[in-house]
Amino acid sequence: MRHNKKFNHLGRKKAHRDALLANMTISLILHKRIFTTLAKAKALRVYAEPLINRAKEDTTPNRRLVFAHLQSKEAVTELFNEVAQKIADRPGGYTRILKTGNRLGDNAKTCFIELVDYNEAMLKDKGAAKAKTTRRSRKKAAAPAAEAAPAAEEPKAE
Repeated sequence: MRHNKKFNHLGRKKAHRDALLANMTISLILHKRIFTTLAKAKALRVYAEPLINRAKEDTTPNRRLVFAHLQSKEAVTELFNEVAQKIADRPGGYTRILKTGNRLGDNAKTCFIELVDYNEAMLKDKGAAKAKTTRRSRKKAAAPAAEAAPAAEEPKAE
């Protein structure tokens, strides 16, 4: 009977699924963003976020527990040193899933999953979106400003 077994098995046996999720978590930690299918990304979020949460407290038992899941010294070091500093004040939600459409070969829903605090493009867009202008609007804005400037100078000359 499969009572209370609601998670996505991803078409794999348990050992294969665990290896897949561990490898994807290592890639996510090292590269900060990975492209995959939507089903794998949702399963990865459930697997990775508790491990990322462990990194907030840098203790030997936490490092051993994370290493037991990932089996990668580089990923554990990166997680506890760099990623932990960025997520220290965040209460949860360390990953973001953005859908990118369907894959050409099999029409699978694809997306990318990324660490939230490492998306420089979204962090820059918040400040840069206000200052952005197009060529058309610059010409229109420059022309009235140029006409207004001589008008302002003429009364001074009198």
